[in-house]
Order: sequence, then structure tokens, then C-alpha cells
Amino acid sequence: MQMIQMFLKELDAEAKTTRKMLSIIPDDKYDWQPHPKSMTIRRLATHIAELPSWITMTLTTSELDFASNPYTPEVINNTAELLKYFEKNLADGRAHLEAATEEQLSESWTLRNGKDIYSTTPKSEVLRMAFSQIIHHRAQLGVYLRLLNIPIPGSYGPSADDTSF
Repeated sequence: MQMIQMFLKELDAEAKTTRKMLSIIPDDKYDWQPHPKSMTIRRLATHIAELPSWITMTLTTSELDFASNPYTPEVINNTAELLKYFEKNLADGRAHLEAATEEQLSESWTLRNGKDIYSTTPKSEVLRMAFSQIIHHRAQLGVYLRLLNIPIPGSYGPSADDTSF
């Protein structure tokens, strides 16, 4: 199986789990955070929903320079908006991945802040990192929701909240 096909398969599988997790965020909890140093649910959930856009960015650019591209997150106020934003980014990322070539995945991509270079890696590794970030932050959201006593859906099997577990 080629790398693009493996990424597409993983993207589809992870999107199902991500969609389940994002869909259970109560609209009245978007400003909640477990600790002053932690992101709010709004910030965390928005980041999860935007991460599929990193697929497009990775495949269509050679770098991200934070110094010339200041981060301005989308303003999300409720779960309906969040899911719409996620689906838009997912569809765009998937379309760019479907149109990509295996050769593109070998091209270098750089993450920097002006003159400070954080990494220069093949685009395939950047895509892998983006997928890992989705999983990592989705698990973080699961902890937030658990602290709010919201039942958590299973990710790779049943969760402790699954009645058949």
C-alpha cells in the first residue's frame, strides 16, 4: 500500500473518532479549563478541528514561518459551528491528500520562527505529526470532558462509559 493510501485510510478512521469526541462538547462549557495554564475547551476543540488543515498546508507549501504568519484561530462558539469547521478542514485536507503524489511526500518542509528553524523534515513526517497531534489533543479533550463528568465515547474500542464494557 502506498503512503497516501495509508494516510487516507487513517484520516478516515481518526475522523470518525474525532467527530464523536467533538460532538459531545456541551455548548455551555466552551470557556471551561481545568487549570489556568491549560487551554479552554474552545481553544483545544478549535485546534483539533483545524488540524486537518495542516494536510493542505503541508502539501501546498514548503514551510510555516510563525514570524510572518501569526496564528489567529477561528472563533467557534458552539458545537454545531465546531463540527462544521472540522468537516470543512477535513474535506479540504482529504482532497489535497487524494490529489498528492508519493513524490511530494519526500519533499522537505520547514517549521520556523524567523531565523529559528525548529525542524526540516519530509512532508510525510509532517503529515504523521499532524495526525499524531489530532490523536494527542483529542485524548486531552477526553480528560477535560471526564473532569466535567461527561461520558466519553470509545476510540479504539469501548470506553469505561460504554455499558457493554
